[in-house]
Amino acid sequence: MKVAVIGGGVSGLTCAYQLARRGVDCTLLEGQTRLGGVIRTDRVGDCLIEAGPDSFLTQKPWATELIRELGLGDQLIGSNDERRKTYILRDGELHPMPDGLQFMAPTKILPVLKSGLLGTGAKLRMAMEWFRRPGIESGDRSVADFVIDHYGAEVNEYLVQPLLAGVYGGAPEDLSINSVLPRFVQIERETGSLSRGLLQARKRASSSEAAPAPLFTTLKGGLQQLTDALSDRVRASCTVVHEEAVQVRRDDAGYEIQTAGETLRADRVVIATPAYRAASLLDAVEEKLASLLRQIEYSSSITAALLYQRPAFGRPLNGFGFLVPRAEKRPIAACTWVNTKFNHRAPEDRPLLRAFLAGEEADRRLSDSDEALEGVVHEQLSELMGFDAPVLDRRIQRWPRAMAQYQVGHGELVKEIEALTAASPGLHLAGGAYEGIGIPDCIRRSRRIADEITQ
Repeated sequence: MKVAVIGGGVSGLTCAYQLARRGVDCTLLEGQTRLGGVIRTDRVGDCLIEAGPDSFLTQKPWATELIRELGLGDQLIGSNDERRKTYILRDGELHPMPDGLQFMAPTKILPVLKSGLLGTGAKLRMAMEWFRRPGIESGDRSVADFVIDHYGAEVNEYLVQPLLAGVYGGAPEDLSINSVLPRFVQIERETGSLSRGLLQARKRASSSEAAPAPLFTTLKGGLQQLTDALSDRVRASCTVVHEEAVQVRRDDAGYEIQTAGETLRADRVVIATPAYRAASLLDAVEEKLASLLRQIEYSSSITAALLYQRPAFGRPLNGFGFLVPRAEKRPIAACTWVNTKFNHRAPEDRPLLRAFLAGEEADRRLSDSDEALEGVVHEQLSELMGFDAPVLDRRIQRWPRAMAQYQVGHGELVKEIEALTAASPGLHLAGGAYEGIGIPDCIRRSRRIADEITQ
């Protein structure tokens, strides 16, 4: 059996690695000169800078399992949660998120009441949510509709919107609550009140003897350690073709993959690309499937990592960073204080700030020069954080159409896509467009596809 995997990001690499270690004849196609997709780690002197994601959620085990399987277990490090504090900008001032807040739901009322982030009306609404009871089962809703129903518009605007912008780059009015926050939907179904349900879950978790795991996990040398290790295994066992696939065709003998330079044949094909790329590849195989794939929207992002020098930089980095709600009308959406979040990233005398532009703002500035982007970000950071220090170095990375948007109705759309894919024997779709955009979710899906192929 021959399998072609199209796409050399973490999804395609994981699938090719899993197939190769089970003895499957596998060819990996990637149009770029490097493997790894959006995972890339740069070194600037003695600083380590992530161009894409900087970590993954610890509670999802699939990335950690793969990392240990690759022999990198000793490189795993957790976030410095004892120093974890996130600020949110409101009216030009950075307010710490209240203690006990789980995403939007308060499990401690006193810190919320003392916070200057929300007004009196929003605090009263959050307190009253405690008495909510399960209601009539409803279909998929937008995240905004769900949040406003429970806590009101202010919580949606100053908590949920900035929190989601860093993950999806999209608006809560568009995103699906069932696909983006299914746990909250389940709690609503069981208890009615999110605050009460999360507090109960928190008490159950605190009753266990195990110490809580850090929220985020990464690798000491950066996340590219993962994709480099996968790349080494794949290159040793598979054929790697650095050409872009332009079309997939199917006949009685299997699949034919056309690149700019050659035609490859395979019994099975795994397409591990963004959904819009998969759609263009599959127009000749299944027109309806391609049409559905094009309905999955994507947003862009830009990361700008700026390095400064102490003692000229006087702002204490007493937290993981801050978020900027769209209501503040700023070009940046968030900033990570890298020195605080993880060890082994930057010396103490070199503050490293990693800012993000997302959604429409990122789309508008994708063609801006590095100099222009540095100027915009530096101006915002120095104003919001109150420092006056020159930029020592920078790394700017543009990610056009890189983040899948799980819009309202996404779950039903994916069901249709999965049904049509299953009706095309030997065809598989991997990546973050379907059932989770995080690194662990992508790894889990790719591993399941490898299981299906080999079984």
